Amino acid sequence: MGLPTLEFSDSLLDSPEFRERLQCHEIELERTNRFIKDLIKDGNMLISALRSLSLAVQRFSQSLREFQFECIGDAETDDEVNIGERKQLEMAKYIQNADDVLISPLERFRKEQIAAVKEEKKQFDKETEKYYSVLEKHLSLSSKKKESQLLEADSQMSKDRQVFYDASLQYVFKIQEVQERKKFEFVEPLLAFLQGLFTFYHEGYELASEFEPYKQQLQFNLQNARNNFESTRAEVERLMKRIRSAEEDFKAPSCFTMEGYLYIQEKRPLGSVWTRYYCTYEKSSKMFTMGNTETRPAKMFRLRSCVRRKTESIDKRFCFDIEVVERHGVITLQALSEANRRLWMEAMDGKEPIYTLPSLLSKKEENAWDNKTITSGLKNYFRCLAEPLLTYRLHKEFIKAASKILRAIHALVHKIPEKNRVMLDLLTYHLFKVSSHSEQNMMTVSNLGMIFGPTLMRSQEETVAAMMNIKFQNIVVEIIIENHDKIFGEAPDLSMPLPQAPSSRSTPRRNKAICLSSGKRKARLYSPALCLADNDSESLCLQPTAPVSHHVSVVDGY
Repeated sequence: MGLPTLEFSDSLLDSPEFRERLQCHEIELERTNRFIKDLIKDGNMLISALRSLSLAVQRFSQSLREFQFECIGDAETDDEVNIGERKQLEMAKYIQNADDVLISPLERFRKEQIAAVKEEKKQFDKETEKYYSVLEKHLSLSSKKKESQLLEADSQMSKDRQVFYDASLQYVFKIQEVQERKKFEFVEPLLAFLQGLFTFYHEGYELASEFEPYKQQLQFNLQNARNNFESTRAEVERLMKRIRSAEEDFKAPSCFTMEGYLYIQEKRPLGSVWTRYYCTYEKSSKMFTMGNTETRPAKMFRLRSCVRRKTESIDKRFCFDIEVVERHGVITLQALSEANRRLWMEAMDGKEPIYTLPSLLSKKEENAWDNKTITSGLKNYFRCLAEPLLTYRLHKEFIKAASKILRAIHALVHKIPEKNRVMLDLLTYHLFKVSSHSEQNMMTVSNLGMIFGPTLMRSQEETVAAMMNIKFQNIVVEIIIENHDKIFGEAPDLSMPLPQAPSSRSTPRRNKAICLSSGKRKARLYSPALCLADNDSESLCLQPTAPVSHHVSVVDGY
């Protein structure tokens, strides 16, 4: 199971479950930081201690074999699996200029990327402590104060809340960015290290030939991982900005009808105190739960009624009373704001007017007035459809089938509505013809899949987890384009049940070193260039054997 996805909407709730998921990322990041520091230390030993070469290489290789990447989400692409395995090649020899090729990039990644996350965490922790301190003071204001004073306090509270939300969103965005970035920024120096190792010792043509398929395949995997990172990062950043602009009474998607922090009045021998609990309510079962770090398991009650507390009846703001089956009398609760109280009252069918929850994620109409080419207009047309061409209903099944099982994709295409299938047939036939001229227009099947994947497929929910599936959407569209004649010209074979891809990684990655003589692997459809050394280290620059895949803008001018 990979790292849990951090949703921006969850950061607004700041629930205990969100904090636990965030802590998983922080632990993994700290583990990565320690590992890189150890790797740099061992690498320096390798460079300076020639007489202890064998021991240093053994420790270095052992560290690599023990380390495993953890990817965000439950599934991985072939590229991510291959990147995780390629780093386990045996490193038994010394590399020239290892400090510039290996040590410096790793040290730079640790100091620039991981250190930036630590600074964001300091800011996040600082704003968290400040926000809850200010919130408790704000909630303690007497309702008998002047209206102007209360309005001024509410305005200041909103500003403090926005500062906390901004710090939380930025921290979630940065920590996930570094988790994804390390997949290629960590492996690239290692690949350069291997290339220099063979160059320095002049192992000869046979050894270089054996290494070449692995080097090329890993280049393809790294370029795909980088392309997926760039496209996914743009979508995740757009989602973060939309969540940041949410209004105060926005309710994030959840399995509960309502959840969040409430202050509950508890009677004590010397008076009453207000204690903060994280509460949830499920409308169909009328189950109300309340818990905090001191009460485990959480207390559960069945709701009987909910009534707004009159302002003049209590010296607190935003209060409402509930009655439960398991306890006599009323339980007085204090919400975080008037808007927050309205949401709780609405969820519990309380005696409050029903407010229409504004839709944060409503989609704005898009147009193509600024597009200069027919292709861009076509992409916008498919992007603006109320439902994508491959339909929301079959989205998860397509994602499961994205492990390049052609028969599964074939069968699923014939499940979509007839009008959708006819349009998909016309479009992918045209794209197939475009790919046949890839030597001139740079538009390989892989590039077309990356461009049209998010256009023809998308999840109905806009979450970070859904954004992480963009790479699988690209693979599905790539398979449909590449196998157009078979998919649309032949009926699918339904005699056998469709294979079901596992929802999570069922077995650990192979930690056995890969043997260079184990045979060649079939390369992907394009061969990107990837320079793995500085400008003055020409011997370590890997030249392309086919058009560079990142020239994706050519499709807009085709």
